[in-house]
Amino acid sequence: MTGSADRGRLRVYLGAAPGVGKTYAMLDEGSRRRQRGTDVVIGYVETHGRSRTAELLGNLEVVPRASVTYRGTDQTEMDLAAILARRPDVVLVDELAHTNVPGSRHEKRWQDVEALRDAGIEVVTTVNVQHLESLNDVAASITGVRQRETVPDEVVRGADQIELVDMSAQALRRRMAHGNVYPADKVDAALSNYFREGNLTALRELALLWLADQVDEGMERYRDQHEITGTWATRERIVAAVSGGPESLTVMRRAARIASRRAGGEWLALYVTRPDGLSSVGPDRLEALRTKAEELDGTFHTLVGDDPAEAILEFARAENANQVLLGASRRSRIATLVRPGLGERLIATSGDVDVHIVTHDYARQRGAGPAARRPTLSTRRRVAGFVFALLGPTLLSLAMRSTGDLHGLPSESMALMALVVATALIGGLVPAVVAALTSGLLLNLLFTPPLFRLTIAESGNVVALVLFVAVGIAVATVVDHSARRASEARKARAEADALTVLAHSLLNSSDDLTGLLGSACELFGADGAAIVRRTDAGRAEPIASIGDAPATADAADMSTVIDDETTLVLRGGRHTASERSLLNAFAAYAKVMTERRRARAAEVERLRLSEADRTRTALLAAVSHDLRSPLAAAKASVSTLRNPDLALSTEDRTELLGNIEDSTDRLTALVTNLLDMSRIHTGAVTAHPTEVNLDHAVGDALTHLPGSERIAVDLAPELYALADPGLLDRVLANICENALKYTPADAAVRIDGVAAEGRVFVRISDHGPGVADHDQDRLFAPFQRLGDVPGQDGVGLGLAVARGLTEAMGGSIRTEDTPGGGLTFVIDLPRAQELP
Repeated sequence: MTGSADRGRLRVYLGAAPGVGKTYAMLDEGSRRRQRGTDVVIGYVETHGRSRTAELLGNLEVVPRASVTYRGTDQTEMDLAAILARRPDVVLVDELAHTNVPGSRHEKRWQDVEALRDAGIEVVTTVNVQHLESLNDVAASITGVRQRETVPDEVVRGADQIELVDMSAQALRRRMAHGNVYPADKVDAALSNYFREGNLTALRELALLWLADQVDEGMERYRDQHEITGTWATRERIVAAVSGGPESLTVMRRAARIASRRAGGEWLALYVTRPDGLSSVGPDRLEALRTKAEELDGTFHTLVGDDPAEAILEFARAENANQVLLGASRRSRIATLVRPGLGERLIATSGDVDVHIVTHDYARQRGAGPAARRPTLSTRRRVAGFVFALLGPTLLSLAMRSTGDLHGLPSESMALMALVVATALIGGLVPAVVAALTSGLLLNLLFTPPLFRLTIAESGNVVALVLFVAVGIAVATVVDHSARRASEARKARAEADALTVLAHSLLNSSDDLTGLLGSACELFGADGAAIVRRTDAGRAEPIASIGDAPATADAADMSTVIDDETTLVLRGGRHTASERSLLNAFAAYAKVMTERRRARAAEVERLRLSEADRTRTALLAAVSHDLRSPLAAAKASVSTLRNPDLALSTEDRTELLGNIEDSTDRLTALVTNLLDMSRIHTGAVTAHPTEVNLDHAVGDALTHLPGSERIAVDLAPELYALADPGLLDRVLANICENALKYTPADAAVRIDGVAAEGRVFVRISDHGPGVADHDQDRLFAPFQRLGDVPGQDGVGLGLAVARGLTEAMGGSIRTEDTPGGGLTFVIDLPRAQELP
């Protein structure tokens, strides 16, 4: 779709169901514009026999429809070329989602509409909500009817104006009952099926919500174009700011309740993480919050921001939210007095956004949530830090005391300060504080007059000592904080690298559980891994395993639950608590893989049952018509021959006997195809390939085929294939019979064959109407007739049987277009050596 300044406008009348008045509204709009002097024509309108709609046609010019020939029948479509030549100001086009007859310029009518708009012509059109591509599945689940004709959402969303033609379910059903929508003989069936009140109400809500979303998008575009940053509370939109702590669920539930009190309300959960990526909340917790938000009909979002208050408000204004919900602070009252909390800062800068503080059981309990925990150093490092904090200042002070003539108080203070920093690096904050206090005490005793006494003669030295201790503690705090953050960064990087390796492995291995277990063993250094399922009898059975895998969770060195039935277990390797989240990530991927496998198995079973049901239905249809018809004809002929009251001539007897023979042949062919199809489905077809002369095989297949005199055979001499003679005879007969059905009486079917690269190719070409490209593969589906078998003869098994028998012989069948029109079947078989 192109866009330009002179492109035609598009106006769409959207309805929830047929009969609400879309076409009437479109024609009424056209009549009003014509009265105002606008050049309006009707490109395509369907009145469906509704008199009031037909009355509006009289005042408008109608562009005659174009005739399109398809498979021997003439059908009409909108004449796009005539409208483009006429070039009106406005054209009325009904049923935007309509599929054009093959042979038209475009496949879909919405493509015709786009062509009209590209030519600068304004289009007024109609569409029902169930024809929108994104809502097709939802509408089908409501009504039980899937609409095969759809229009992409972006076509309708790109309209300059969308108008909803609305009608209550009760009013539409009254229109139906009065005969204003469908003929009287169809009213009862429609009211009890598609037009049930519940269906219509759900479709109406679907249309209203979809249009409301489009209106909301339009409003956002207007706000962006006019740089409007203030909140417009057109609907209840709530941002629930979550910290990841246990109070997050309380805040999210409260937001969901507030949003549900008003129609059209929605809520969004928001988590703000630090810019350095060292989030205090693990990915498992965030994924749990995301899942809970979706269960409560909300959406979950994450942002990166230095200032959480500023990030929350920017997000709320960007989403046009009018309320922000926040859990009550878990900080102590003293901490709140020293530094305002997130809630106080939000309230101070919220402006026109309302801020709600939600109380919860964890308020003022600092340790209740998953707040950032300081990663602890090993016991060895902490002990070494305390020893260094006590011995280091003492030894350094004694050394400086013995060389007192070489330095003064500033140098001694800086040396002890360096020792405090070294202690922070070795043992962390607490040993560094001890080192700062010890160094201050030694600095007072050994280097500040009067010596060897805790008193200080000069007041300036008092200030210096206090500042020394304070600066020492501050520096130790900064050094400790930086060291711990560096440790967090290294750990986060290691986890990210591990997850990257895992994701890459999964992308390459699809649903290969063995490959997943191999990645787990490599990452954790394990000797073996397995996914174990618990059976109903209480035993454990492995779904997949690799290496020296444990048989049960009890025998594993490390394990994590995948779901209620399965567990991921490892033997050997590293088992630190910090790697638990990585193991949980592997379990999550394993769960996805197992569910994918189950879904695939369920889909295969569903398709099998569906195919079996379709086969049973088709068999019933065959018994009710295709078996009954020849039986009835044969019985009638036999009854006539046996009637003693009838004086039959020789010609009459010959004709009746011929009818009996034809009916018997039809029954024989039908039963043979049914039995062959049953053998193919059950895998009971066994081929016995041998060298077959194709010239002889084709001659044998055509011997008893009616109409074989219309078949021209042109095979290469001495052409041999490796095939089962009996199966090949059935394949050739079925395909030739199909070709004769569709080839006109004055045209011939051609059979030719060649050998190339160890294969033999037999081509059977007809000159019938042909088949569209997207339908060619459907030709070989059982009971498929594509609606074009003359006289509805046969049940559509001949080609399916031919393909199944050919594949049993190690060959294949494909189709291609015949030059000049028609269809060609290409039989591909292995080539045999020529006989001596």
